[in-house]
Amino acid sequence: MTVRTLPERREVANADTWDLSSLFTGDEAWEAALGAWEAELTPFGAFAGTLGKSPDHLAACLAHDLAVDRVGDRLGAYAHLRAAEDQAAGAAQRMVGRFQHVATRAGELASFIRPEILAIPAETMAAWLDHPALAPYRLLLERLIRTRPHVLSEGEEKLLAMQGTFAGTAARVFRQLTDADLRFGTVTDGRGAEVELSNATFVTLLHDPARAVRRTTFHQFYAQYQAHAHTLAAALAGSVDRDVYLARVRHHPSAVSAALFTDNVPLDVYDGLVAAVRSHLPAVHRANDLRRRWLRLDDLHHYDCYVPLVPDLERRHSWDEAVDLVVESLHPLGEDYCGRLRHGLGAGRWCDRYPNAGKQAGAFSSGTYDSAPYIMMNYQPEAIEHVFTLAHEAGHSMHTRLSAEAQPYQYAGYTIFVAEVASTFNEQLLARLLLERCRSPRERAAILIREVDAIRATIVRQTMFAEFERLAHASAEAGEPLTLERLRQLYRGLLDAYFGPRFTVDEELELECLRIPHFYSAFYVYKYATGLAAAITLADRVAGGQPGALDAYLGFLRGGSSKWSLDLLRDAGVDLGGPEPVATALRRLDQLIDELERLEPDVVG
Repeated sequence: MTVRTLPERREVANADTWDLSSLFTGDEAWEAALGAWEAELTPFGAFAGTLGKSPDHLAACLAHDLAVDRVGDRLGAYAHLRAAEDQAAGAAQRMVGRFQHVATRAGELASFIRPEILAIPAETMAAWLDHPALAPYRLLLERLIRTRPHVLSEGEEKLLAMQGTFAGTAARVFRQLTDADLRFGTVTDGRGAEVELSNATFVTLLHDPARAVRRTTFHQFYAQYQAHAHTLAAALAGSVDRDVYLARVRHHPSAVSAALFTDNVPLDVYDGLVAAVRSHLPAVHRANDLRRRWLRLDDLHHYDCYVPLVPDLERRHSWDEAVDLVVESLHPLGEDYCGRLRHGLGAGRWCDRYPNAGKQAGAFSSGTYDSAPYIMMNYQPEAIEHVFTLAHEAGHSMHTRLSAEAQPYQYAGYTIFVAEVASTFNEQLLARLLLERCRSPRERAAILIREVDAIRATIVRQTMFAEFERLAHASAEAGEPLTLERLRQLYRGLLDAYFGPRFTVDEELELECLRIPHFYSAFYVYKYATGLAAAITLADRVAGGQPGALDAYLGFLRGGSSKWSLDLLRDAGVDLGGPEPVATALRRLDQLIDELERLEPDVVG
């Protein structure tokens, strides 16, 4: 029997990899640039103690700081993209470590900037903000002044900056363990092929129509997490403790408040999301029961939640076919958007396409102000979900490119809060195209099920993750240690509530909280949920041809961080400060299930 294994990185065709030359022509060029960057840190010393002298002194320091950051972005992106290619590659890991060392040094040397600016009397600063030299930095300064209650003395800020090299230790331990060290063995799929089980192939194998394959995959995969559960729990607890520590040091009432403060998002938005999803859980339970019926199962397990309910309509999409489909679906965004994206996904080599041994799991978009907006995929032609993932990451990348072109460096970087709108907007347009092409009830049912699953996975499930983050941090803040048992207890309560009474929760699923990478960037995942809620509204407006909707949306993509996230979205046509976008998305879930139940006799008999 032939065993399907992942190729080594050196065996991957060049055309299937990204071209990182818009960052650096190679590792040697990166090394030279790192040395030059380190030399650029010296001038910080000349600025220390001068920022309160005049607007011109302040402007000169800000210009230097931004120039250092801009080069650092390129250096850091290249190192991390090289490391993502193969997590076990020692040279790339060394590059990441060396970059982090210099970046930490840069943070130390620049740590005087915030305290010195905030030491300038409020009346003086108010007058300075109208000075021409500070015009390019006015919004940056206004946002900095807002942080005054949470900025420490110069010495304390320097001490915090010096922690940079080890502040991410928990996340690095998690990544190395899950991407490089864990070995899951092989699984024989439903066609008799032996497949190497990995983070990249786990969900693909859960698409297998043979339940025995799905069950084996699930239990074999989680057996490795069980074997390392205490280590993973300690890493996650360490990450939570870091968040709690930093929130307390900066005088925030809680870790969640500290996280939301950065984007100026009221806590009501976070709590309102959880409350709205909780109130619509009966619709989620209906969706689970529909899946159980259509699969003709007596009980539904988590490993049954990915297999297509209309399997004969799941077809293979080559990379080129996926690109064609994604670009066609985005036609409402105009020829310029679509043409540039097609080039990037093809000859432009923005994307690292396929899995290889040691490659980081999942997918992401990562670009800088001065580079191509790179995309990492672990593309599997057999899974339609990977076509949606491509559309999703393409949304991030085009957002990056358009914002960089329209905004100065200091305002080009958009927040994650708005990023998830641009990505899931693209998924909405892809689903619309596929629905338009439906020629039978079975085809329509397949796409409607995918839409149900998208809302369940992106709004409902991410909200469950968000609630877990809130509970885990609150537990640590209350002095309750996050032991393995405590983490499992918290997660089990959420699994029971969100999946419902007719869903069988396997004990191993409690360990899922130990394998979610986003938990190491706390209070991030709720933005997936609010992002899709906003995207549903905006896609309705643009695809429906509402007057001004396209221009407003493209203006949003070009907005970077030139306004607060909620304000950018209001300008685009959706108000996440109120309950309506989330309620609209969850009402759509009910409508989708209603239509699927009407189609049920024609599809499953």
